[in-house]
Amino acid sequence: MKPTRALTPDRIARFWAKVDRRTDDECWPWVGAINRNGYGIFRVAGAGSSPAQAYRVSYELAGREIPEGYQVDHLCRNRACVNPGHLEAVTHKVNTLRGVGPTAINSAKTHCKRGHEYTPENTYPHPLGRNCR
Repeated sequence: MKPTRALTPDRIARFWAKVDRRTDDECWPWVGAINRNGYGIFRVAGAGSSPAQAYRVSYELAGREIPEGYQVDHLCRNRACVNPGHLEAVTHKVNTLRGVGPTAINSAKTHCKRGHEYTPENTYPHPLGRNCR
């Protein structure tokens, strides 16, 4: 079930009251509850319901659908941002490679630690990544 299906006009107003919308082109920080990973959370339904991720609610309130199997990526890299202009539905792979974690860092490398270029002829797959020959 999509979070916006449970949103009444009162809950929508409550949602936007927790957003700092200063300008259209800057981040809109979520000023409500934040989870331990830095993402805003919003209780869509009544008491006792599990919270939704605020950026996903914002994305759907903007009339944008999240296709099955897709994730919403923060283009601004600000996890607390709920500006729909800063959000894009992408696959898990794209979201991971756009990030700043070890997978993204290593996939961007063009040469091994010894200076050899990663080419199809010079590279072989390894369970933990890739190695040069």
